[in-house]
Amino acid sequence: MLRTLPLALLLALLAGYPSERLEAARYSAEGMASYYASHHHGKRTASGEPVDRNTLTAAHRTLPLGSRVRVTSLSTRRSVVVRINDRGPHTHGRIIDLSYKAARQLEILHAGVALVRLELLDN
Repeated sequence: MLRTLPLALLLALLAGYPSERLEAARYSAEGMASYYASHHHGKRTASGEPVDRNTLTAAHRTLPLGSRVRVTSLSTRRSVVVRINDRGPHTHGRIIDLSYKAARQLEILHAGVALVRLELLDN
């Protein structure tokens, strides 16, 4: 009986622990967004596809490649849904790098960077 007690406690704890997929489904964050400079167009992303400034894609450090994320500009209140296809941003203090098209739809091209909210839609 005493030997099975630690195992039973461990199993009880694990049964109540949310899976990684459920944790990811609740992901949201706020921070600074920027967008890819035009000289990145055509270069390879972490997913292997080329950077295409005319698609709704983005780079994020940790979200799974292929995830869809709603990005909302906190200044313009505009939103866009992007697909994560690259890793980055590589600039300190930024949480996402957007394609040119996504930045244009958020109306943040002139500013270059903007405070945004991210919400994971799926992964």
